[in-house]
Amino acid sequence: MSQALLDEIPSLDLADFNSGDELSKQLFVKQLGDAFNNIGFVAVKNHGLTEEQTDKLYTTVKKFFELPEDIKVKYEKPELFGQRGYIGKGKEHAKGRSTGDLKEFYHVGQEVPDDVTLNEEYPDNIWPDELPRLETVTLNAYKTLENAGMTILSAIAIYLGLEEDYFEDKVKYGNSILRPIHYFPIEDPDSIPDDAVRAAEHGDINLITLLMGASADGLQVLRRDEKWIPITALPDQVVVNVGDMLARLTNNKLKSTIHRVVNPPKELMQTSRFSIPFFMHPRSEMDLSCLENCINDKNPKLYEDTTAGEFLHQRLVEIGLKK
Repeated sequence: MSQALLDEIPSLDLADFNSGDELSKQLFVKQLGDAFNNIGFVAVKNHGLTEEQTDKLYTTVKKFFELPEDIKVKYEKPELFGQRGYIGKGKEHAKGRSTGDLKEFYHVGQEVPDDVTLNEEYPDNIWPDELPRLETVTLNAYKTLENAGMTILSAIAIYLGLEEDYFEDKVKYGNSILRPIHYFPIEDPDSIPDDAVRAAEHGDINLITLLMGASADGLQVLRRDEKWIPITALPDQVVVNVGDMLARLTNNKLKSTIHRVVNPPKELMQTSRFSIPFFMHPRSEMDLSCLENCINDKNPKLYEDTTAGEFLHQRLVEIGLKK
């Protein structure tokens, strides 16, 4: 019997997975899998990010985006294909579109210790001289969300019938990104293209995304019956969804969740919206070939073999950040 489709995302407690109680742990795993197979998003509390951390992060991020344009563009490095630093207004668009999204953002990536050798090289993070605090607060949030993401991936591994630590060596020092986003005010809504939106419908590139509560409404998820459902996280929650890499790996057993950020009513277009997702990526050499236990006669293999690095390169071209 198929599940009834939900109108809101289920709420889970990460403490249940970490409690040491096997029944609580297994219930968390089942509820997580059910949520990803129903509405595609789940809200999680006890993720480790405190209200104080979140407040400092949003306050600092807002100060950066309030800087003059000629200051912000100093930290935009086209040769890095948007992987670090500032990415200007309208530079990114959804796959299959050419109209840029109504947003600007800043990318903070993995900091790798000197004694760790990787097969791929990550560019150095870029830190604005005008706002030295940005480094501390973003890296603090990065590590906290990365740890929560690793725990959630452990639960996903159990749900998929894999060893609990299946993802551990694949995501440790992975190519994850923290992305503070500013959906900037539009002073004259009639001046933008008719199809311009804050973020057109898309699936995320990565394994999973962890999203702390945004500063305003607007996020919507496409439910399995093609109905758009608004998504809002409570202050003590992060919202987690499946990305395209995990969909490929699981042969769509876990489907990447299509979502968008819609424009506000015309009278509110002159207001800002801030959002800070954490995109959890593996190392570039991770094999994304469909898992054997996700392929059978009823579910034939849907995707060609590829690595995380190859897939990321392809998608960066498709969304306009790489030529």
